[in-house]
Amino acid sequence: MSDMPILSIILLAPLVAFLITVVLPEAQTQLIKIINAVAGLTTLVLALVVWASYDKDLGGYQMIEDVPWVPDFGIHYTVAVDGISVVLTMLTAIVFLTGVLSMWTLEKRVKEYFAFMGLLVFGVFGVFISLDIFVFFFFYEVAVLPMYPLIAIWGSTRKEYSAMKLTIFLMVGSALLFPGLIALFVESGGHTWNLVALSQAGTFSESTQIFIYPFLYIGFGILAGMWPFHSWSPTGHVAAPTAVSMLHAGVLMKLGAFGILRIAIGVLPLGAAYWAPTFAVLATIGIVYGAFVAMRQTDFKYVIGFSSVSHMGIVLLGLNTLGVDGVNGAVFQMFAHGIMTALFFSAVGFIYDQTHDRDIRHFGGLVGQIPVATSFFILAALCGMGVPGFASFWAELLVFIEAIRVFPVLGMVAIVGLVFTAAYVLRVLGLAIFGPKNSDWDELVEPTPFLSIPRIMLIAVLLFFGFVPSLMVDMISSATHIFSAAGASL
Repeated sequence: MSDMPILSIILLAPLVAFLITVVLPEAQTQLIKIINAVAGLTTLVLALVVWASYDKDLGGYQMIEDVPWVPDFGIHYTVAVDGISVVLTMLTAIVFLTGVLSMWTLEKRVKEYFAFMGLLVFGVFGVFISLDIFVFFFFYEVAVLPMYPLIAIWGSTRKEYSAMKLTIFLMVGSALLFPGLIALFVESGGHTWNLVALSQAGTFSESTQIFIYPFLYIGFGILAGMWPFHSWSPTGHVAAPTAVSMLHAGVLMKLGAFGILRIAIGVLPLGAAYWAPTFAVLATIGIVYGAFVAMRQTDFKYVIGFSSVSHMGIVLLGLNTLGVDGVNGAVFQMFAHGIMTALFFSAVGFIYDQTHDRDIRHFGGLVGQIPVATSFFILAALCGMGVPGFASFWAELLVFIEAIRVFPVLGMVAIVGLVFTAAYVLRVLGLAIFGPKNSDWDELVEPTPFLSIPRIMLIAVLLFFGFVPSLMVDMISSATHIFSAAGASL
């Protein structure tokens, strides 16, 4: 398979599904769903092939494809994967497929919904495999833009406001990114956008790196739910339909963290070392703030939305340690959080589809009424608490060990966030899942075996990497050994 352009095929699968969906008649709803499910399954199978084919001992970028796009400006369609990209490509494929299956009962404007969803996933895959910064930014914008119609048309709870707020915040982030990326191109001599070439030592002076770095970090950080630029995220989570919430929290927020890791830190390591203490403080505030605010929410989705701010704060704290264990934990957390939130939103979406209510105070004793459906939520909640046996336990452990080593005070403060995490999770379980039964919901029905498939898949992934974390850590470590020197400089 060495001559097979497998990365381009993964990238094209959702695009082909998008094009077919666009030309099919609106009435062909079942065929549209099947086509998108096939596209999702195709990307998952090929992502597994990429994982199995990647040589961890060799490391570095592999499966490279390079085609000149606008050679006069040094722009090439260059794609490749390292250990980090392999993990995030797998994450995207899993959430894409489970997201399609979770929306199998959708009846409103099915054609447009799956068209926008395919376009979003196309952009996400492009970001994770791009080695040309211009192409990276192109796919980044493609991934972000479909969120507006997906929320504004199919969403709920002030959907137009939420869609507009999300779009404005992310456009502000792009407004910071674009001059930063242009500056990288100009300061490097204006000959290449290639990420590897720009990452070479000596390409940028220390003063240049210190000046450009915050533009890139904050620009990407807004999409990553960085405090204090996070408020678009919980609002967007609440308004979005189920699969869009899954993609939003599961993979879209990871684009921001990946951009920080791949471009900001990878190209400007001296700038990263200079600004790391400042941004580590903001990440720590995000961890505690997100968990504390989640503890006070009454809407299922707002609880999950603010918990995402807290968990993405763990990712950003890990990245700012600039150490191998911290970055390994951050990427592991990106994966674990992506799967966990996809499961959370899928479980809540199933309940909301029947009740049209997300206020946790209006429920009670759901575990006795729909035990199978609530078991999915309970398992996601346990993962969110970092219970051993789930993937998030190992991710958080790596981050906090490195954080205490590099930023002892911040590391201890961040751990306090875990107490709030346990508090809001147990509060939701106590009010809505257990506790006195509300007979208003006695008529709720369990998910069919088919609708249980995506939830079972997500649970299986969380447990698999919870019990076999070495497979994940070894894959990520093949790309993060370069941070040992950077971490030592803090």
